[in-house]
Amino acid sequence: MTKTRIAIASALAAAVTAAVVLPVAAQAQSNMEKCYGISKAGKNDCQTASSSCAGTSKKDAQTDAWLSVPKGACEKIVGGKLTTG
Repeated sequence: MTKTRIAIASALAAAVTAAVVLPVAAQAQSNMEKCYGISKAGKNDCQTASSSCAGTSKKDAQTDAWLSVPKGACEKIVGGKLTTG
């Protein structure tokens, strides 16, 4: 195979892989929800009102720190809320 054919084959394989993987990832995210007030200090999934990064919550059960959980699970977790506060 020439270098051109290898490059074309690689690009085609990457495009096909992306077409298969991206819808699966989007579907997985749609089955998740943010659950506030349940993370341990430093174990939150994303930003809070007072920090900009994951893993930066200052205390356990911080009300503005959240974890991503399967839809419907948050209400079953002690202290879990679908909104901050």
